[in-house]
Amino acid sequence: MTTFDRRTFVGGVATVAASLVSGSACVAAEPQVASPVPAPKPSPSPDKWRGVNLGAWLVLEKWMTPSLFAGLKAGDEYTLSQELGKTKTAALLKKHRDTFITDADFAWIAERGLNAVRLPVGYWIAEENPPYVSGWATVERAFAQAKKHGLGVLLDLHGAPGSQNGMDHSGKSGELGWHKSPENLAQTLRVLENLSARVKGYTNLLGVELLNEPLWDVPMDVLKKFYRDAYPLVRKQIPADKFVVMHDGFRSGDWKTGFGEPDMKNTILDTHLYQCFTEADKKHDMHAHIEIAGLERKRLLDEMQKAMPVIVGEWSCGLPGESLRGLDAFEKRVAERAFGDAQLMSYETSRGWFFWNYKTESEGGWNFRDCVKRGSLPSQFGNV
Repeated sequence: MTTFDRRTFVGGVATVAASLVSGSACVAAEPQVASPVPAPKPSPSPDKWRGVNLGAWLVLEKWMTPSLFAGLKAGDEYTLSQELGKTKTAALLKKHRDTFITDADFAWIAERGLNAVRLPVGYWIAEENPPYVSGWATVERAFAQAKKHGLGVLLDLHGAPGSQNGMDHSGKSGELGWHKSPENLAQTLRVLENLSARVKGYTNLLGVELLNEPLWDVPMDVLKKFYRDAYPLVRKQIPADKFVVMHDGFRSGDWKTGFGEPDMKNTILDTHLYQCFTEADKKHDMHAHIEIAGLERKRLLDEMQKAMPVIVGEWSCGLPGESLRGLDAFEKRVAERAFGDAQLMSYETSRGWFFWNYKTESEGGWNFRDCVKRGSLPSQFGNV
């Protein structure tokens, strides 16, 4: 290496990781070579959700399953369905839904000591909304196979009519129009009530998430009103001990007082924490990333949970290439493991967490199975 040697780098990472455990951020005068920091001991609480997202299964994302889009101009599920037409889309999605996640996957997840999955669905999953192809039978299979292996399911409305974020993972990329139309809002409420009625009988239902990642363009007063309108519709369907989950809209500071609604019982706030998308993320070296993950994230969660329980519904081991530049293969493994452990140490202080994503067609920090295989994450998450 040209700027620092292996001893300095590995020792520095170990020092940062050790400071996270002790609660300090001091720098040792003489770095010591150390093995990758072991994973934190999980909380014994059976109520904590530890799981993975089953993304790209019932809501397509091209970057995670590019083979489905091979030879097509489409960039999301909406345009794929338009381009192929109903018959070809139905055939393609049937094969994908039958094979991408199977009973063997639920078994593998349970064997790792995890106890939950977050299941993203679009508003079209239970009823026809052309050009989309519905697929409720796959949701039923997911609940059944998850139950077989002792896994709870958090049903997550990932795509809403008009798109709540303009991203491909809402089903249709481009315009963010969900909140601009009363018809879109009303349809979303009907969808949530219908989905809740359909899943209320599953004993392994953890709860229903009202909307995934409404972007900051959605005014907070509009978003909170939608949540208040949706809550009673969902609550009257699902059992009282199941949870209604609400995403923070990427504005954690706006939830310092929660809802202030005493009749809203068993609610959880969902926040998504990534360190790879912004220009600031790209400027951080790995020592900074580990400190942010292990210290700043914990402080954030501590502050948020003064008002209401919080889960980290999405996080990953994805990192900017710039942050890993200059590291050799060994140093990357050390840094990636420390980054994964630092995140887990913080997220274990919350009500639960779900890694994004369980798997992708490529390897890397967004593929939970690959992260476990490479040692970026522990191979066992249970108390064994």
